[in-house]
Amino acid sequence: MSSSSTHIFFASDFHLGAAADTTHDRELKVVRWLTEVGEVATEIYLVGDLFDFWFEYKSVVPKGHVRLLGKLAELADRGVKLHIFTGNHDVWMFDYFTREFGAKMYYQPVRRTIDGKEFMIGHGDGLGPGDSGYKFIKKIFTNPMCQRLFAALHPYFGAKLARFFSRKSRETTGDKDSIYLGDDKEFLVQYCNEVLESEHVDYFIFGHRHMVLDKILKGGSRYINLGEWFSQCNYAHFDGEELRLIQFEG
Repeated sequence: MSSSSTHIFFASDFHLGAAADTTHDRELKVVRWLTEVGEVATEIYLVGDLFDFWFEYKSVVPKGHVRLLGKLAELADRGVKLHIFTGNHDVWMFDYFTREFGAKMYYQPVRRTIDGKEFMIGHGDGLGPGDSGYKFIKKIFTNPMCQRLFAALHPYFGAKLARFFSRKSRETTGDKDSIYLGDDKEFLVQYCNEVLESEHVDYFIFGHRHMVLDKILKGGSRYINLGEWFSQCNYAHFDGEELRLIQFEG
C-alpha cells in the first residue's frame, strides 16, 4: 500500500433487501469490508444500488439495514468522507444520509480531480446510447410530482409495490447484466469513448452492470466496473498513485 495519505475506496451494487434468505449475510460482509477499509480510508464512494429498494417518506425509511447504517455513521464520526450515489434500484434516496451522517449525495455522474488524476464516477444507469424504455421510466421516477404521488401511498403498500417491480426487473434481466456484450454493444464503453472524444479522463468508475471489468480505453484511460456483492464482492482502491480492483474475502 502506498505511503500516500490518500486512500479512497469505491464499491457498488450491494442490493441489500434482495433475496431475503441471504441479504443478512451480505450486509454483514459489507460491514466487515467497511470496517477493514475504514482503518485507512480518507473517502469512500458507494456507487449506487446500495439497497434493492429505498424510499424516504417524511418521517419513515425502510426498516432493516441497521448494521450498515451504524457502520456508516461510525465512519463519518471518525472523519471519513462518505459519497453516496443513487442507482436504478434506490433512486428515491433524498437527504436522510446527509442529515444523519453528512454523506454527500449524487444523482448524476461527477468529475473529480484526485492527486492529479481525472475521475468520472457514477452508477452508470441511463448513460450511453439505447435503452430508451428505461430512460423514459427513469424520468418518471425522478419527476418530483410522481415522487409526491408515491409518497402519498401508505408505506406498507408503497414498499410492497416497489419491491414487486424490483423483483420483476431482476427476473427479466436474469444473468444479462453479468455478460460482456462486446465493445460495440456495451453502452458504458460507448459512453466512455464519447466522453474521451472531447476530454481526458484517467478513470471511469461505474457499477450497474453486474460484472467486474477493468478495460483499457484509448489514450490509456481505464473503465472500471465494480460488479455486484451477491457473489463477486469487488471494490476499487486508489492510493494516490495507482487504482486497483480487489476482491474482498476472495
